[in-house]
Amino acid sequence: MRLSELSGKEIVDVKRAERLGVLGQTDLEINETTGEIRSLIIPNVKWFGLKREGGDIRVPWSHIQKVGNDMIIIDVPDEISE
Repeated sequence: MRLSELSGKEIVDVKRAERLGVLGQTDLEINETTGEIRSLIIPNVKWFGLKREGGDIRVPWSHIQKVGNDMIIIDVPDEISE
């Protein structure tokens, strides 16, 4: 799958049924040698993107459950999201 195919998809946490952001507003951590995505780095933003609260959420690629047509379903471990 190409990065252009991932761009614009909503990222949803399956445990909390919560929208975390849109790919394109997040950063990717990429292995420079192989080009594989290691993790998504999702900024913790509240109030319609006007205020940043806390640190970023780093979600390893292994925690992605499903990549659909419109969204990416992830399972964020509790120790990462808190």
